[in-house]
Amino acid sequence: MRRSPILAAIAGAVLTATLALAAAGVTGPGFAARLSAEARQTIAKAGGKGVTARFHTDEGWPSRHPILRGGERLDEATRTRTARAVAAIPGVGGVRWANGTRLATLTDEPTHPLHCQQDVEALLRTRTVRFEEGSAAIDKDSQELVDEVAAALRPCLGAIIAIAGHTDNSGLEPANLALSQARADAVRGALVRRGIPADGLRAKGLGSGKPVEGLDPADPANRRIEFSVITAMPQRPTPVDPPGPR
Repeated sequence: MRRSPILAAIAGAVLTATLALAAAGVTGPGFAARLSAEARQTIAKAGGKGVTARFHTDEGWPSRHPILRGGERLDEATRTRTARAVAAIPGVGGVRWANGTRLATLTDEPTHPLHCQQDVEALLRTRTVRFEEGSAAIDKDSQELVDEVAAALRPCLGAIIAIAGHTDNSGLEPANLALSQARADAVRGALVRRGIPADGLRAKGLGSGKPVEGLDPADPANRRIEFSVITAMPQRPTPVDPPGPR
């Protein structure tokens, strides 16, 4: 039996709203507020007097990757114990101090890219990295989104991160391949400038060969950037990065 176009449109709207709510659940204010409350209790139990955990980026966006501040009078063992306790809270990503040092992994197990992959996918469900018309220049309105993608990928440093550029099927395919490669390269360069190591980033232009499932190949929504985080051993100079100057 054929479904009514109106019912199909309603179903599509409901699905879109559901995906948006799912994205908000991972990166929204409510999620950050819950983690902040848990972190306060965890820090107190760890003896981290004066330490605070901020679950927002410098631009004010909610984040599951906290920045720790304070506790300058604590000994290093207590600061380390506090950082590890915050990192162990379910849902928390990479932990770093405001001076830039970060908590490194403490085991020989490979890092699992699941959280980074989910965070990036959540960011890109409702927004897209856009480019100037017919160009590989990232649109100024997308720079903030690239900032957030870099923050979501930072806990997976040491993993291989694949960046795939896609186009719709308008124009000749050789030109589509060249443009998608240039755009993937542009995003790679933008991430490197934001502190993601270049040797872990792989950029590839795929042209129009892999449209979004269910979309007409000519649909402009096929013009997109996708990320894949591949499991790899993390970089671990020491069990915990030595603190920098306070």
